[in-house]
Amino acid sequence: MARFPTWVVIALTGALSLSLAGCSSTGGKRAEDARKAAAAQGRAAVNTPRWTFAMITHSGDGDTFWDIVQSGAKQAAVKDNINFLYSHDAEAQQQAQLVDAAVDKRVDGIIVTLAKPDALKAAVARAEKAGIPVITVNSGSAQSRAYGALTHVGQDESVAGEAVGQELNERGKKRVLCVLHEQGNVGHEQRCAGVAKTFSGTVENLYVNGTNMPDVQAAIGARLQADRSVDAVVTLGAPYADTAVKAKADAGSRAEVDTFDLNARVAAELKDGTLGFAVDQQPYLQGYQAVDLLWLYKYNGDVLGGGRSVLTGPQIVTKDQAATLEEYTKRGTR
Repeated sequence: MARFPTWVVIALTGALSLSLAGCSSTGGKRAEDARKAAAAQGRAAVNTPRWTFAMITHSGDGDTFWDIVQSGAKQAAVKDNINFLYSHDAEAQQQAQLVDAAVDKRVDGIIVTLAKPDALKAAVARAEKAGIPVITVNSGSAQSRAYGALTHVGQDESVAGEAVGQELNERGKKRVLCVLHEQGNVGHEQRCAGVAKTFSGTVENLYVNGTNMPDVQAAIGARLQADRSVDAVVTLGAPYADTAVKAKADAGSRAEVDTFDLNARVAAELKDGTLGFAVDQQPYLQGYQAVDLLWLYKYNGDVLGGGRSVLTGPQIVTKDQAATLEEYTKRGTR
């Protein structure tokens, strides 16, 4: 399925492989039923102590991407007998305070995103000083090791952007609008910079207020009306892809709309050709692996990555894979 297999290095533990196993249609259904039953009944697959892990992200309210991350984390927590706590705040200082609160609770492990790493540095250091193991997830791979985290789970944002640039080259595009919906997010900057690095045409960054979809639509539409040479729009999150499609229609533009990340709507629009392609970083796997790796560290002192990130993407997906992905998105795992 992957268009760039050499860029996708996914380190899966044996426990994860067992949890997601299922080959035939009957076997797959049985495995799914077993997972649902385990989640409903709260049965663990291990007899280790009931440790408490806290995940603190930079998510805003209503971001479906983080629902998928949580889905994976919660599934792993059930299997590993973990008391899982989740909190989030789009404001970096507030997110740091949530990390401090988790340290004060003396949790047994912390999973944190570093979208705005400078604001989180002191809070992560405080966790380390308290002897609480930390794993970073999704964003902040460049700072993870320097901040003392065990490992980082996610995609390399620069590499993901480079994959997009090459895909756009193959599609013959010449002028791209890269839409950044969260100013100050280092991962978003890295994505657009990666696109510019490998794309043979012109890349223009467009900063929008991601908390206001009507404003996002208006801003994209205005830019498309002003520059008819734009032949591709790249959004950095699944919820913004459909907004870009609407803006394209408003502007009477023929630009192709592509996006980072998946959700059910993106899968449907890939299927019907409304979107050109999407970049999947497998958020379910990010949540699952982060919890599982913390459990492995607490239980057996295991650390994956060897000082490098445990990569969950990028994976370029197109109309060819959309039908299968649509099934997974509906159950909340892709």
